[in-house]
Amino acid sequence: MRAADHLVDCLGAQGADRLFCVPGESYLALLDALRDSDRIATVVCRHEGGAGLMAVADAKLTGRAGLVAVSRGPGATNVSIAVHLAQQDAVPLVVLIGQVARFERGRGAFQEVDYSQMFGGIAKGVWEVSDPAQLAETVARAFHVAASGTPGPVILSLPEDMLGDAVSAPVIAPQPTPVAGVSRQELARVGALLSRASRPLIIAGGGLAAPEGRQALAALAKAHGIPVALTFKHQEIFDNSSPLYAGHLGFKIPKPHVDLLADADLVLAIGTRLGDVPTQGYSFPRAPEPDQPLVHVWPDAEVPGRVFRTEVALVCAPADFCTALAAEARGDAPDRAPWQARIREFMQGVADYSPRAMEDGLDFGAVASALARAAPPQTIVVTDSGNFSGWVHRVWPWTGEELAVGSVGGAMGLGVPGAVAAAMRHPDRCVLGFVGDGGVLMTGNELATAMAQGARPRIVISDNGTYGTIRLHQERDHPGRVAGTDLVNPDFAQWARSFGAGGFVVGQGDDVDAVVRDFLAHDGAAVLHVRASAQAISAFATIDEINRRATASRA
Repeated sequence: MRAADHLVDCLGAQGADRLFCVPGESYLALLDALRDSDRIATVVCRHEGGAGLMAVADAKLTGRAGLVAVSRGPGATNVSIAVHLAQQDAVPLVVLIGQVARFERGRGAFQEVDYSQMFGGIAKGVWEVSDPAQLAETVARAFHVAASGTPGPVILSLPEDMLGDAVSAPVIAPQPTPVAGVSRQELARVGALLSRASRPLIIAGGGLAAPEGRQALAALAKAHGIPVALTFKHQEIFDNSSPLYAGHLGFKIPKPHVDLLADADLVLAIGTRLGDVPTQGYSFPRAPEPDQPLVHVWPDAEVPGRVFRTEVALVCAPADFCTALAAEARGDAPDRAPWQARIREFMQGVADYSPRAMEDGLDFGAVASALARAAPPQTIVVTDSGNFSGWVHRVWPWTGEELAVGSVGGAMGLGVPGAVAAAMRHPDRCVLGFVGDGGVLMTGNELATAMAQGARPRIVISDNGTYGTIRLHQERDHPGRVAGTDLVNPDFAQWARSFGAGGFVVGQGDDVDAVVRDFLAHDGAAVLHVRASAQAISAFATIDEINRRATASRA
């Protein structure tokens, strides 16, 4: 058998059913082999960055490793954004990269790159397969490593001449992912801490995103009466209408919110690595010495205790821990009603949002609110990085059951590719992709992929004429001195129509609810161009307010 055909069999044996790619001459034999495969669908994209981000989004939606193939050199550098995002977001990703022929290696050949050096700092593993007899073993290892411990990206470098070699080797079945059990001794220690805590708080992350994780989290919170704060881009995993919902630890949340949560007397961090965003710059919990006892639950022993001193560390499946601790609930716990009431009262104020009247465009919250009211049940929400997503986090009625895709690592450009991948994976559901005017012109060309695949994403573009997140920081640190953040944009509705998608526009004076209804009712892929206000720079502040605070602090 040709090595390329054997590779396709190996990928299929690991459960791969979809490969995103941009074609390249360095892996022509693999493309040829995929042509005859009825097991793996090939999705041809328009840029390797978009292809990689689609694979990351697909992995987030399925819980299995995403798969992307790119050509050597430029293809590999373009896909690196997805590799970095997979590492930051703890997403399993397998990247196949064509390589120069074996006799050319080390000679500085056309587009030759040493991928061990290039990706060694962000990938969990980098392997170059020179002997086709090792393909099955290496592919199985790649999928296993990508999914084990802290999930992440792996790289397989494939010399182009190797793919044409003959090979006779068996396919290797998937290897089970090792998961440690919940230590009864450590569980007892957590129970002892809880028995003395009147203000405990759960910080829950993406390790609980699977249905069983969400159910276990809800059961734990209810059994012990513990409020739950959710990490950045994982607001969907717990019912936000619950009286135990303690908010979303994203970027730039109001200081009073952080101060309230920091009054906890015990923190249970479950299914999160506790990066700088959910900890608000390592201030809560405080690094390296937290102000309260910290229990950290993560399936990789290298994470708990690495940044924060941890009272109890459990290396196990987060859902298993939640289930086990919920079963330990007793009737003699401290009275937590006052703590719960403080959380509930504060969150009621956060949930209330009234769009502001602006002179320079629509408050994007008006559109986000209208979409939240009108979108059908089980809508999948995809958010790019940018301030506009703050309105989605704030006003969307998250019930704990929705599917959502976002960039924990903060990479711009996920919005359109992620929505396309979601629409392909779930063609029967409404998919809303929220993106800013900056991110959409990074990877918006993947709307062409949606049209080619018959996918029907609905893309909502916040066009406020600025790189909003950077502008917010700019106004805070250098008030009134705008530099490098202004944008000149096309008519995005016409842009959408040029692809064959529906194009809709909403701005000041328009009937927002009516435009949103028409947009959602469109039969096919569609774009809603929101002429948004730059003055309303975030869901929590205006540019003028940020300027006043910054100026006052310098007085």
